[in-house]
Amino acid sequence: MIFMTKYCVKFSSLIAKVCIGILVLILTACDSTNDIPIQQVEDSNQALEQLQDSNPVQRETVYYFGFDLRSSPQEDAAQYLPFLSYLERTTGYQFKLHFTPKNSSTADELGRNITQFASMGATSYLDAKSRYDVTSLVRGINHEGKAEYQSVLVIRNDSPIHKVEDIKGKSFAFGSRSSTQGHLIPRIILTQQGLTLKDLARHDYTGSHQNCAESVVSGKHDVCGMQDQLADKLVRQGQLKILFRSSFYPSSGIVSNNKVPVEVTEKVKQALVDFDPQGKHSENLYHWEQTEMPKGFVAAQESDYSDLRSWSVRLGFVNENGQQTEGNLKKNSQQKDN
Repeated sequence: MIFMTKYCVKFSSLIAKVCIGILVLILTACDSTNDIPIQQVEDSNQALEQLQDSNPVQRETVYYFGFDLRSSPQEDAAQYLPFLSYLERTTGYQFKLHFTPKNSSTADELGRNITQFASMGATSYLDAKSRYDVTSLVRGINHEGKAEYQSVLVIRNDSPIHKVEDIKGKSFAFGSRSSTQGHLIPRIILTQQGLTLKDLARHDYTGSHQNCAESVVSGKHDVCGMQDQLADKLVRQGQLKILFRSSFYPSSGIVSNNKVPVEVTEKVKQALVDFDPQGKHSENLYHWEQTEMPKGFVAAQESDYSDLRSWSVRLGFVNENGQQTEGNLKKNSQQKDN
């Protein structure tokens, strides 16, 4: 496995307990693809609630926070938990992290009010917006100070592929069907280069950017479409080579459902905009620089997503009315990432 999470860092006592609980319940249960059985996810959520309930500060209202799987469950959780502690200190509300079961999606959990807030990519947001009328509060700011990101196509260092046209007849790995950087944008790249899925020898959905990259390193697939920041890290490590970079598209962000009171949403949004992960709020954060919002957030506008919405219609992710197609709804409920 090309990614080994390192937990030899100093956490606050709460975060340390949570990470231990996650490692016991998840790490031992996950195989190399990081798929989590539904029961294990439910157990993990219960363990997280028990640990977070140990917080002596009692609040009447609890807001649950979901997320699109980006790396591995244990890594993502370790990054989000200190961030939620920041939101608690800043807003006075209580937040609990929620794992999305395999038979659901981040959008569905948000729309059914199982979670009230979620970190999600643009594709997940467009899905949730069309079906549940959720609101995008903020978008993440990358290392260059932009609230945008790219997808990249990666290949092995010894690959005979030299240009996108060479992908024809080769095997292709996507992250998950509901991923912006791992599916929608790679599909845009292929379309712009005159290729369709029928031009590929085969294509598969691996469930996360991490799994997608591993499939190329291990030789299971010739090409992977994935998140730019993680790909750049693997290139620096000498594990992969970048074949192509996409245009920039709106980055992942934080979304709320329409059940959250307006005053709560506004207070949380302000806390997110004020979040300074590289400055005064950096203490106790865990590898936040490796997330898709390393420099915090900027307020989101609905117009930010116009181009991706048009592509989603063109590629059949949603119909012309903006509603996700029934076939994709069933597919998207099976896998999640950013």
